[in-house]
Amino acid sequence: MRRKKQKHKSKLGFPPGSLVFTGEQKMEQVDISVFNYSETFIQEFRPKSIDEVIQLIKNSSGVIWVNIDGLHEEKSIESLCTFLDIHKLTMEDIVNVSQRPKLEEYPKYVHSVIKDITYNVDLAYFEYEQLSFLLKENILITFQERSGDVFDGLRKRIREGIGFVRKRGADYLMYALLDMVVDNYFVILENFGEKLEDLETELLENPDKNSLTKLHNIRRETLGLRRTVYPLREMVAAFEKLDEPLFSDSNKVFTRDLYDHTIKVIETVEIYRDMTSSLLDLYINSVSNKMNEVMKVLTIMTSIFIPLSFIAGVYGMNFKNMPELDHKYGYYIVLGVMAVVFVGIILYLKRRKWL
Repeated sequence: MRRKKQKHKSKLGFPPGSLVFTGEQKMEQVDISVFNYSETFIQEFRPKSIDEVIQLIKNSSGVIWVNIDGLHEEKSIESLCTFLDIHKLTMEDIVNVSQRPKLEEYPKYVHSVIKDITYNVDLAYFEYEQLSFLLKENILITFQERSGDVFDGLRKRIREGIGFVRKRGADYLMYALLDMVVDNYFVILENFGEKLEDLETELLENPDKNSLTKLHNIRRETLGLRRTVYPLREMVAAFEKLDEPLFSDSNKVFTRDLYDHTIKVIETVEIYRDMTSSLLDLYINSVSNKMNEVMKVLTIMTSIFIPLSFIAGVYGMNFKNMPELDHKYGYYIVLGVMAVVFVGIILYLKRRKWL
């Protein structure tokens, strides 16, 4: 079954900096969660409106992480970003979900975009969700299209004070979130690799039109995955160029590890891309071999029955001067000759290892 392609709303005709949500609304209401923490304390909130979020930011100390699920309320996002003195073009990129992964540096904040990927194993296609990050001083705001993410492990570490996350600033928190997204890519790619192996076995054993459809779908998904992960290398490398205080030098060593993970993801995607091309060749070869086997059987049958047909044709002629027709045992002799010819051809084919 072919997946229906998601259509994005057009921004045609709007001036630059216009807040137009271009994605598909996946939630009825915006869901907001807030963590405010330091090494010695932690607070967790579930505000109902952006106004409450603004008040929490004003009264907070330490690091504050605001996570917003749902991008369809453009006015609320504009109010929060205006309070934080965020550029209009950044606001536009947050609600425009067709952005490629990137990192943009502004005088007082950093804006980053990455794609969260989920894989539907049964239907063999990827689902993409845009994640946007705003890092300003001790404030990190994450924007997601829908609820549900891969950050539950990090939330648990914040609550329990495990690792470095409570001991470092919002820039480390941003790195940790990006790292979890990239690490999730490995899980997604592992499931995708298993699907490729199953398809390879199917193409070897019994290729058919359904297998070709699966192959084309997987090839299309691989190209989409490549377009998504390839810009990650440029985005992660840009962290090295960020200056204090936007991103501390002490945390850049962690981004180098993130860069290594990104390179491994890209290499894996390239391997899968080559595999899909090889699978197409495998399908063509398997179908050709299957056709050759059919032609081989037909050729052997033809080789066997042509001499027998010749004998039957000769003695099927009704000429008067054919003494064999009047012989008492002529019929049985001809049958015996045909049997000998049949056995001789079979032995010859086996001797030449054609049969």
